[in-house]
Amino acid sequence: MIGVLKKLFGSKHEKDVKALQPMVAEINTYFEQYQQLSDDELRAKTTEFRERIHDAVKEVEAEIESLKPQLANLEGEEREALATKLEELEKGRYDLTTETLEEILPEAFAAVKDACRRLVGQKFEIMGNTLVWDMVPFDVQLIGGIVLHQGKISEMATGEGKTLVATLPMYLNALAGRGVHLVTVNDYLALRDSQWMGKIFEFHGLKVGCILQNQEPQQRRVQYAADITYGTNNEFGFDY
Repeated sequence: MIGVLKKLFGSKHEKDVKALQPMVAEINTYFEQYQQLSDDELRAKTTEFRERIHDAVKEVEAEIESLKPQLANLEGEEREALATKLEELEKGRYDLTTETLEEILPEAFAAVKDACRRLVGQKFEIMGNTLVWDMVPFDVQLIGGIVLHQGKISEMATGEGKTLVATLPMYLNALAGRGVHLVTVNDYLALRDSQWMGKIFEFHGLKVGCILQNQEPQQRRVQYAADITYGTNNEFGFDY
């Protein structure tokens, strides 16, 4: 009976993918449009996206900044009430940021995809090896990026492009200016991917960092201050 129902109505996986197809189509529409832009015009999209996020949250951020100094002068119930209000405002800022990122997603993903297209054929020295860029996200990889941004798990086999897929939501979330971390399993992959995938982010003017074993505290602070930071679960966990 379950098998018959799946044939009639499709599995949950199929339904989830189908629901994302309109967004994939929208990304590809922007991708086609962006191909008409110069490199500088495409890079300018990053500034435009950041300004849209800033405009969405500037009022609540201004209120937060005006109230925070008052905490030091309050005690008891008054302090607790203000702390509660600040928590609510912080949640409001988070919600507004999330909503704006959802609106920007198709354009931001298209900007990443077109940066990849423009990098095709270029040679880069990565970990002592010369690599030729040959990656432009396929539709299934766009879907993987959307799923990751939604806070879900995107399961992919070796060779299906997990490293590239991750750049899509990383770029999008870095626009909010709160820092994005990618966790991998060893220092080699962290450094390789920060250099390799970093070409996409650097094209768009973002700074990329990498946390490695034996880095001094000052070095780590510099890496964490980047828009996007690669590292391992051990190093991130230890620093946290």
